[in-house]
Amino acid sequence: MAKKIVWTATAQNDRKEIFGYWNKRNKSTLYSLKLNHLFNESLKAVSVHPHIGKLTNYQNTRVKIVRDYLIVYRIYDEYISVISIWDGRQNPLKFNQIFQ
Repeated sequence: MAKKIVWTATAQNDRKEIFGYWNKRNKSTLYSLKLNHLFNESLKAVSVHPHIGKLTNYQNTRVKIVRDYLIVYRIYDEYISVISIWDGRQNPLKFNQIFQ
């Protein structure tokens, strides 16, 4: 049975910033809509198969790669919490700041 997906405020803000960047850069919402579709489809797969993502060094926390982005999520008994959407082209040393 599929688990419910719950977005944290941080993850919602990350998604908003990503889409805002692409909307401004491309002067169109088309790419953002495609990217949103990819995020949603990946999370549907995660909701059915929570362990599909790559394991991290943090307990019950995994990442699902979608193009250049890492969807960081934590698995709970009743639901899956999306913690952040991380642009994989950023400085990898900053990645650990997500968990602080």
